[in-house]
Amino acid sequence: MQASAILQSRRILPALALLLCFAFLNACRLAQAGDLPDQRLFDALLSSKSEMEARIVEAEIWESWIAAAPSADLEAKVRSAMSKRRVADYEGALMELNSALETAPDYAEAWNQRAFIHYLQGKPDRSLEDIERVLALEPRHFGALSGKGRILMEQGRVRLAQQALREAVALHPFIPERFLLIREHEEKGIDL
Repeated sequence: MQASAILQSRRILPALALLLCFAFLNACRLAQAGDLPDQRLFDALLSSKSEMEARIVEAEIWESWIAAAPSADLEAKVRSAMSKRRVADYEGALMELNSALETAPDYAEAWNQRAFIHYLQGKPDRSLEDIERVLALEPRHFGALSGKGRILMEQGRVRLAQQALREAVALHPFIPERFLLIREHEEKGIDL
């Protein structure tokens, strides 16, 4: 009888531990919903010693931006839009993002993802409008800043582009767009 009880406890305890772990993680996720990334992540990004190290921290920041949705449903809409974007279903992605933004106009990552879709559709001015919304809600959004820099460079608005790119690099020294930076005295172009 004692051996049977021990065997059963060996089956129950791991399952119970797993269940408690999921409950704890879900409670943490609910407590974090609506929160932007902790400044410690940005500090870790700045102090990264290598591009690989920076990419790990960057992924955590991106995940925090997505998880900052005010509800699991809105986060799911943004993730669905991202999946649709990956297969070039831009209209489907826009429907998801517009729906999310109707419900949560303060959800920065929904604006950012919509800005990306507009860019991919060849609508740079609409993309810039959404980027400005992102930056008003999350000024540390290096992805939005680098996107803004790329668009402005394509428009020949070099000085403004360089300013946005410098801001992005100041937040994320290993951001790929750092290679678009030029020396200040070499900036040419029209800034409107």
